[in-house]
Amino acid sequence: MRFRFLLLLGLLSLWGQTPPRLDSPRFDDLVRNDIFTGFGGDAAALERGMRKCEEILRANPSHAEALVWHGSSLNYLAGKAFEAGKVKEGTELAERGRAEMDRAVALEPKSIGVRIPRGATLLTSARYQPLDERVRADLEVGLEDYLVVYEMQKSYLAKKTAHSRGELLIGIAATYSQLGKNTEAKEWFERVAAQMEGTIYAKKAAKWLSGQKLAPAETGCIGCHNNVVKPPPFAR
Repeated sequence: MRFRFLLLLGLLSLWGQTPPRLDSPRFDDLVRNDIFTGFGGDAAALERGMRKCEEILRANPSHAEALVWHGSSLNYLAGKAFEAGKVKEGTELAERGRAEMDRAVALEPKSIGVRIPRGATLLTSARYQPLDERVRADLEVGLEDYLVVYEMQKSYLAKKTAHSRGELLIGIAATYSQLGKNTEAKEWFERVAAQMEGTIYAKKAAKWLSGQKLAPAETGCIGCHNNVVKPPPFAR
């Protein structure tokens, strides 16, 4: 089944938000291909990417980007464990992954390269789950990450690609909607409609604003990945 791509798509959808560095290679350039390939089902690639993170963390336990990418990978492995019926293992992996991602953000709260992986991981994992207390908490944290990224980029967001802008804006709008905060959702969907005119994002916003619900698959990575099936809920 293709639900193993969900986390990959969530991260891909916002990866373009991370600003380039001219002084040295970006950390995600060192691990991104291996970890994304791993999320696509290549266990050896995922192990290789995680090992790179672990090597950096041995030298510097407070390397925020290594922590957040490693934590996101643990979250992916937790999902695989839950799918296999290994609830205890899945729970332990999920808790470790969340702790690493949270520590990364605590270390570098203004880093787009840290906020995006945690936010995308949490919102992608929560998108298909019933809105219980735990899922609501994950959505609130993921939403905070997206809002921080928006505040950091709003002065130049119009210069970014339509895909990068649309994924960020509709991600915020859809999360407010999932949380039942319809006043805020309306504000953000109206922003999508106004700023993304002529795009698939504006069409999705218009659908929501007309009173129709958006399916979870419509609020993920829109436009380039259309055939991802619904995953089973994680049992954390």
